Amino acid sequence: MTVSATGIALIQRFEGCRLVAYRDSVGVWTIGYGHTGPDVQPGMSIDAAQADSLLQADLAHATAAILSLVTVPLRQPQLDALASFVFNLGAKAFAGSTLLRKLNAGDYAGAAAEFPRWSNAGGQPVAGLLRRRIAERTLFLTPDTAAPAVNTSAGNTSAG
Repeated sequence: MTVSATGIALIQRFEGCRLVAYRDSVGVWTIGYGHTGPDVQPGMSIDAAQADSLLQADLAHATAAILSLVTVPLRQPQLDALASFVFNLGAKAFAGSTLLRKLNAGDYAGAAAEFPRWSNAGGQPVAGLLRRRIAERTLFLTPDTAAPAVNTSAGNTSAG
């Protein structure tokens, strides 16, 4: 199971694409579509193709984390929403979240209600993060009639 074009578009819309390294709202060096890490240095620049490659690599890591942590079936819109969430906040935050605990308990509605609680940066509320979390929650709750739920582990085959 991979992030769909809808999920990628959501991430791209909220991250934006910057081809020259910059400090984000909490001072982390960032480039492309929200790519961070030791490879991002002041003055660094990339082209659009490199930004796309970094995004794909970062999404692969986010998706792997989701599929290893979630023990209930996910529909495509749920994976897409979680990918945006994990891409933005990191797997460690997701692993310790009430959102994940509720999701793994089969409480899909309760998990969805947790998205807006993750709208602070540096301890302060951020309107853009709240908009993103609401968009993620909306996507998470979107019915997916195109495909059945996919198990992320042995267990059920339907997703809330």
